Amino acid sequence: MDLWAWMERLGQDDHEALEHLLAHYDGMLRYIVGGMLSDPQDREDCLAQVRSKLWEGRHQYDREKASPTTWLTALCRNAAYDHLRSQRRHGTSESLDPRHPDPSPGPEEQVLRQERVQQLQEALSKLSARDRTLFYRKYYYLQSTARIAAELGTTERAVEGRLYRIRKRLQTLLGGDAT
Repeated sequence: MDLWAWMERLGQDDHEALEHLLAHYDGMLRYIVGGMLSDPQDREDCLAQVRSKLWEGRHQYDREKASPTTWLTALCRNAAYDHLRSQRRHGTSESLDPRHPDPSPGPEEQVLRQERVQQLQEALSKLSARDRTLFYRKYYYLQSTARIAAELGTTERAVEGRLYRIRKRLQTLLGGDAT
């Protein structure tokens, strides 16, 4: 049975399909989580969250929008990123102060952020596939420079140089707004 059929069965509340997909994508999911979370217990907790999110979101999958691999990659990356944010948030013991305004962005800030994201996506589409992949590995999947260099068979310095040139190119494409 192909992956599309397994995704369809998952949408029909089939637990066997869930187990098959998790077994098939186990290496990829561990690779993504391992690049973002260093503690083995955090990795396992995150993979449990991915399993839960996969089951809870099984009816949201749309075959026309993404392949099973793309959908699971995004789901896994977002779970790992949420885990990182949760760790950072719980690492500080701040109490809410009624004298301070709500730190969440307002409607104007949300619109501006969406526009910046769209501009960045357009600029990224103008990069070569190799540069775009390197950018995603570093800034989307939060992989360390050392890991990227080791997997590409190059030096950290070479990866850092390439990332520097990519950032400069993006700054040019975005009119100097990229950081």
